[in-house]
Amino acid sequence: MEYPTRLIENAVNEISKLPGIGKKSALRIVLSILKENEEFTQSIADAIVKLRQETKYCRICHMISDTEDCTCMTPKRDTSIICVVEDTPDIIAIRNTAQFNGMFHVLDGLISPIDGIGPENLNIDSLIRRVNIPENQVKEVILALSSSMEGDTTAFYIAKKLKSFGIKVTTIARGIPVGGELEFTDEITLGRSIVKRVNYEMNED
Repeated sequence: MEYPTRLIENAVNEISKLPGIGKKSALRIVLSILKENEEFTQSIADAIVKLRQETKYCRICHMISDTEDCTCMTPKRDTSIICVVEDTPDIIAIRNTAQFNGMFHVLDGLISPIDGIGPENLNIDSLIRRVNIPENQVKEVILALSSSMEGDTTAFYIAKKLKSFGIKVTTIARGIPVGGELEFTDEITLGRSIVKRVNYEMNED
């Protein structure tokens, strides 16, 4: 693809690095920005820089936050149930179902040996610590992970680590398509999967 100027080409190359945006879409965005006034362009740039510099992660649940304090700890939430997810978009998807009022825990990925991601690279140890604190009185851990090989491997590992605590370990019902991502599942299906969750059974054979 040929571009009118090197500046446009550079901008297109950078914007197209974002997921879901190809070169043609990036070019439309760049040309649209050029039609706006300088204040508009500056406000976008400032918002992106501020997002990158000031975004924090909760030190307890690891969700994206404005502070390092747990933003999901409110009187309205059931602190005895922890829903384990891969990433923050999964929390947004589950919250939108209005079927869950417990706590969350973000793993920040899934176990994937082929990609060099092991349990030590995820927020699994902090989950175990949360469950191990008597004051938290955790009674159930929901494994709301994608129904993929990586998701199943991660669920098995966590369930095995939690086995000695004697708490209820459940997994969302398989209304989610095999290999499907939680954040792209419709709210009704995801909501039913949370409500109809089942006990997690480990097959160690």
